[in-house]
Amino acid sequence: MKTKGRFDYVLLLVVLALVGIGIVMVYSSSAILSGDRFQDPYYFLKRQVFSAVIGFVLMILMMFFPYEALRRFAYPILISSVILLIAVLIPGLGHRAGGSTRWLKILMFSFQPSEFAKLGMVIFLAYFMTKKEEKIRSFRFGFLPTILLSGLVIGLVMKEPDFGAALFLTVMVFLFLFISGARVRYLAGAFVLSLPVVYYLVTHVGYRYKRLLGFIRPWEDPGNTSFQIIQSFLSFGSGGLFGLGLGEGRQKLFFLPASHTDFIFSVIGEETGLVGALVVVLLFFILALRGIQIGLALEDRFGAYLAIGITLMISLQAVINMGVVMGLLPTKGLALPFVSYGGTSLMANLAGAGILLHLSAQVERR
Repeated sequence: MKTKGRFDYVLLLVVLALVGIGIVMVYSSSAILSGDRFQDPYYFLKRQVFSAVIGFVLMILMMFFPYEALRRFAYPILISSVILLIAVLIPGLGHRAGGSTRWLKILMFSFQPSEFAKLGMVIFLAYFMTKKEEKIRSFRFGFLPTILLSGLVIGLVMKEPDFGAALFLTVMVFLFLFISGARVRYLAGAFVLSLPVVYYLVTHVGYRYKRLLGFIRPWEDPGNTSFQIIQSFLSFGSGGLFGLGLGEGRQKLFFLPASHTDFIFSVIGEETGLVGALVVVLLFFILALRGIQIGLALEDRFGAYLAIGITLMISLQAVINMGVVMGLLPTKGLALPFVSYGGTSLMANLAGAGILLHLSAQVERR
């Protein structure tokens, strides 16, 4: 029997393990790159550790922050997310890199509002689904308002542009509506209507279309559109069962792009082998399982939606990221939660983990 008032220490250990793996692998995958680019092999490592420290502070704060209070902050959180996403698009405020304007730079620090917008959307949707519980099956009073409010955030993320994050948020909204009991015909209708939009956004933007072709026919253009995914295949293939050893990977030596960010799971597969990759998969599976158990055990509907929403936010990103690097999904540009280099993503996910841990202390389950 799990006694009320105790945190889920299994969940806590899983989160700590993933962050620890992330710090080790960020250094292993980026030391040579950062030494060449910044003359400091610890450049990315120091920033990841700094973000982890802030993230752990946020996690501890959220572990003791009454989740019921988040109900009152649902609209302010949504409005703050919208304001920050608009600020990113204002010349002089938004920081442009890699063809997208996704960062706000304040003095020496930069952060990505869309990462916190994911957590903000989960909190708002949990509140909104609870508030509209009796009307969620109504198109006018339940389904449509959810789509319109969520669409505002998704549209701003798409404007950056960040197609991967926008698509991820869209899937999250559909899952929330399905879980809360929205009519399946409304969901099916919205899905069918969205297909031409997604088709246009993919086929009329050159790099997205090339990514799709690289996913469908990876061996037709190995030196260009399929270069990254083929290097990822080589990473996994050369890792074997137990890997080449930490720090011994070869694909990170200027072959595999984004080896410390989106494709860090490839480096894990190369340096720790199938065994190491399966350990990471198992950790995410345990996290998803414990999170769903917490959500199902909570009697309060808002808390239940919040727990399942945060669990989906983390585990769905993990599934998509690992699917991309193994060639099962087209390249999306989503980080591996807790593991990939990226301060804002790490802090937002740790804050979400803190809320989930707080919720675990509110239940008593067998």
